[in-house]
Amino acid sequence: MNKKAPAGNPSRPNPLPGCPMAAAFTAIGGKWKLTLLYWLAHGESHFAGLRRRAAPITPKVLAEQLRELEADGLVERDVTGPVPAPVIYRLTPYGATVLPVVEGVRVWGEAHLRRTDGMAATETAMSCATTIA
Repeated sequence: MNKKAPAGNPSRPNPLPGCPMAAAFTAIGGKWKLTLLYWLAHGESHFAGLRRRAAPITPKVLAEQLRELEADGLVERDVTGPVPAPVIYRLTPYGATVLPVVEGVRVWGEAHLRRTDGMAATETAMSCATTIA
């Protein structure tokens, strides 16, 4: 599986051909993808804005995750001008179809935090407490 697929690649290979779970995890699995999709569900953002919001993620990993989401058609990248102009990221209409999954995971995570006496994030940059509309 090529995790560094070029942006023009419509999809990356499924490690278990014919398995819908493997296809889903290939597209949205990983430590940051669901969180990035959650943040982009609340509006487009430039790379620096996502980087500030995702403080513990390195710029290299953020770029890789965004590149993979773009390769799978979930996120689009809009270059606003010559370098160093900001690049804007937004969900594609296809990317919006995964939002019920993202919201379901967020709701389950809230319940899991309550069950395990975990601390829910307050309204900080990294907070994921707001419902996806």
